[in-house]
Amino acid sequence: MNEALAEFLRSLALEKNASELTVKAYREDLTQAIEFLGTRHEGQKLTPDLITSRNLRAFTVWLHEQEYAKSTIARRVAAVRTWFKFLCRQGLATANPAEGLRAPRQDKKLPHFLSENALDQLLQAPSGEEPMGLRDRAILEMLYSAGLRVSELTGLNLDDFDLDASVATIRGKGKKERLAFFGSTSLFALKNWLKARQGLLAEKMGVHGKRTDAVFLNKNATRLTSRSVGRLLEKYLAQVGLDPRTSPHTLRHSFATHLLDRGADIRSVQELLGHSSLTTTQIYTHVTTQRIKDSYDKAHPRAK
Repeated sequence: MNEALAEFLRSLALEKNASELTVKAYREDLTQAIEFLGTRHEGQKLTPDLITSRNLRAFTVWLHEQEYAKSTIARRVAAVRTWFKFLCRQGLATANPAEGLRAPRQDKKLPHFLSENALDQLLQAPSGEEPMGLRDRAILEMLYSAGLRVSELTGLNLDDFDLDASVATIRGKGKKERLAFFGSTSLFALKNWLKARQGLLAEKMGVHGKRTDAVFLNKNATRLTSRSVGRLLEKYLAQVGLDPRTSPHTLRHSFATHLLDRGADIRSVQELLGHSSLTTTQIYTHVTTQRIKDSYDKAHPRAK
């Protein structure tokens, strides 16, 4: 089974052009599934044809018993279905026991976002003097101004930017490329950080011996991680007293919501977010519609 999994992961990376994060997620989800299925066939060498639909249903029941979130269970069920389709196409399985496997129905949740006033407070929180403060302000500005995923932000290299045009080339999910635009305030913050970045690199050159193309660096002059971005955001949220549920992705939600609130075309927002399906973008129209309804309910004398 491990050989079959390795072949599937190679196919994802080479033929489907999946990102490292996607391959990592599939590896983790399917490794857990294989370990569980192995307990159902102890004493036997586990092969795809040994696995039954009953085994897979037992796996989903076990996931529920472990109190995994519905979204996590749905992702793991989807991974198993995709894997068995691959095994059947490759002739590694004669039947597909995952064909009727169903994921739990997802709770429909509107994305959490910040108001424009709250975002102003957050973006002003980092110090405008120290190098790390300049970096943090540029990070928050870019996440909101360009609607970036945190992995897209930490993956940015110097060559990805055209500062004269205020545009960056973003490599998103599935290694798809898109253009991201950012405004004058973000450009100003970015340029200030790039100056400070040069000083940080000059200071650390003797330690590391080589430069890096990464735009956003940690204090040791190496590429910043997504987890570090989450931690710095937590610090500024606490500093200005904003909702602690806020994550780096909240700034992306806020980006989309504010664009639609101000009349942006939904297909343009889809392109800016890098969504392959318009359905994914449409959740933000529900957010803005709800806000309009709330205003109606509060203001109209016969609303209630």
